[in-house]
Amino acid sequence: MFAVIETGGKQYLVKTGQVLKVEKLEAEPGKPFVFDKVLLLANDDGTDVEIGTPYLEGVSISADIEEQGRSSKIRVVKYKRKVRYKRVIGHRQHFTKIKVTDKKAK
Repeated sequence: MFAVIETGGKQYLVKTGQVLKVEKLEAEPGKPFVFDKVLLLANDDGTDVEIGTPYLEGVSISADIEEQGRSSKIRVVKYKRKVRYKRVIGHRQHFTKIKVTDKKAK
């Protein structure tokens, strides 16, 4: 089974047992989480494809929260030549590491 879900303003192609990092979710590690915004659902061989308009009714994907964390620091540099202007700032994005477990029909 694979599906396309939407979370954090992004779309992810997920399969059962897959581990991935998504935008921060308000959930505790070790607890299950349910994604209701499912855009597409299909079998592994590509049969029985269901496409939502925009979301599938009565279908959800469940996942286990493994970790809450912050990614590595990125540097943002602003520079203007000839005027002695330079700014360097850092940013660490929050993420949630999930493991997709199963699909559920309501």
